[in-house]
Amino acid sequence: MLTDPKLRSQVDALWDKFWTGGLANPLDAIEQFSYLLFLKRLDDRENAAERQAKRKGTAYQPQVKKEMRWSVWKQMKAEEMLRHLKSVVFPQLASLAKDESSFGEYMRGAECKINKPSLLVEAVNLIDQMEISQQNQDVQGDLYEYLLGHLSIAGRNGQFRTPRHIIRMMVHMLDPKPKERIGDLAAGTGGFLINAHQHILEKATAQNILEFDEDGIAHHLIGDLLKDDERKFMSSKKYLRGFDNDSGMTMLRIGSMNLMLHGIQEPQFFYMDTLSKGYEEAGEYDVILMNPPFKGAVDKGDVHPDLPSDTTKSELLFLHLILRALDMGGRAAVIVPDGVLFGSSRAHVELRKRIIEENRLDGVVSMPSGVFKPYAGVSTAVLFFTRGAQTKNIWFYDMAHDGFSLDDKRTAVSENDIPDVVGCWKNRSDKKFRETREERIGELRGLLAPMKVERLNLQKEINRLTFDLAIDSAPNSISAADNNVPKVGVDKSSRLQETFGTVQTKLSNIESQISLPQAELDRLTRQFWVTKEQVRANKYDLSASRYRQVEADAAYHEQPSVTLERLARLESVMLDEINTIKELLK
Repeated sequence: MLTDPKLRSQVDALWDKFWTGGLANPLDAIEQFSYLLFLKRLDDRENAAERQAKRKGTAYQPQVKKEMRWSVWKQMKAEEMLRHLKSVVFPQLASLAKDESSFGEYMRGAECKINKPSLLVEAVNLIDQMEISQQNQDVQGDLYEYLLGHLSIAGRNGQFRTPRHIIRMMVHMLDPKPKERIGDLAAGTGGFLINAHQHILEKATAQNILEFDEDGIAHHLIGDLLKDDERKFMSSKKYLRGFDNDSGMTMLRIGSMNLMLHGIQEPQFFYMDTLSKGYEEAGEYDVILMNPPFKGAVDKGDVHPDLPSDTTKSELLFLHLILRALDMGGRAAVIVPDGVLFGSSRAHVELRKRIIEENRLDGVVSMPSGVFKPYAGVSTAVLFFTRGAQTKNIWFYDMAHDGFSLDDKRTAVSENDIPDVVGCWKNRSDKKFRETREERIGELRGLLAPMKVERLNLQKEINRLTFDLAIDSAPNSISAADNNVPKVGVDKSSRLQETFGTVQTKLSNIESQISLPQAELDRLTRQFWVTKEQVRANKYDLSASRYRQVEADAAYHEQPSVTLERLARLESVMLDEINTIKELLK
């Protein structure tokens, strides 16, 4: 999280200037920021190399042509600077990046879309003020993440970003290791790959070095505990690989730059429709983390022949693709729409059957429908599975809260199941953990049972008093059982009101006493296990609601005989009032 208010203010100011300067498409704005940031960092590295050579007393060997240097062309006048950037700098950008990296490849199509000299000057000055070279790797990454966060306020482009806290949950649960090949076959801005990299570094950094921000995100990820072979692998092309089918290349440039700003010097982030015949990789990954497009358009004629031909639903095809791309024993965490869990079509059922019968379905986390608001209210889940292993029992968690309100505003709230989700997952094979949890569930049920009985009794009393007060408020209130009973007096009416208030207070108090233990009980019962036989018997339905046993509280209902008696009394009161009105009309 970008906590420096000055940097946040500078990013906001730059965003506003891009917007008012004609870059209305947020992807264009971020892309242009990426180019300028890349050129600034390039110049900073060149300056550092020059200073180091001077200290050592050795000859300085320039790596970048003088006309490409930020510190040179930023001194030009506004119009000349813009012409120089368009005619000299951008055409040579491809030569500055390493050919084997995706950023080098996509720099060849780089285009300066800034057309106002004044906008370029303002952008250059703001980036200078950010003092990028003086920020550590974490702050540089957070700065870029903060800018990417503006996609969330950019209408349909919000679809490109999976909420960061959901990504982190999935990464922590899948727990990628230093020498594992990690991939995302529809990578967007590269969030899953970056968080997987940070997770590995966090676990390989001494605890006394790490610092955590208010969101629990670790900083100072130096990976000092990594072994030489692990560090070497994490610098190879096999370590992190991402693909996206953005034909405009904007997302690919943004994703590549995002990886670079998070310490991946040679990002492997390429253009590819991974569902197509052109994508041949199989058994290439140990870990896959993804949020595939749910409603992407699929060209049926170009779908890879290894994928099923009986569906064009991208969410189903991607799951088949992941099983193909994973090596034996490889693990995946994938976000899917709820329809994948319970869809009754042959394609849906066959997919779930394949995951369960031919592989191991490790877990299902059902997420609340507001996770992707304000852009989509669709309910989603995360599937965790291992290729080639055997399914026995399936772990479920029925999440209700993710730490944010489930409306369009998505403001932070105290209710958050994610720490419990991660904790339960990590301890899912721990018998003692499960026994302790079950014991606590029993204690809570025993504690709540008498309080809920008392609540029912108080609700019954409230129901009775409400009726008595209604009868008492009638101008000529009488008893239906005996028309000779005297009318209720003022004293009795006051006593009824006083009694009603007392009972209401008691009911409020008991509700308050029930609240906390009930919330704890609800949370503890969100985790549960289902056998493969149970799932098989239900056509491999994976809906949490089908298997979770929820104990509904008994609702108060008055006895029919009492209700009929009260209806009769009400009718008597009504007749009496009608007779009174008739007398007045004579």
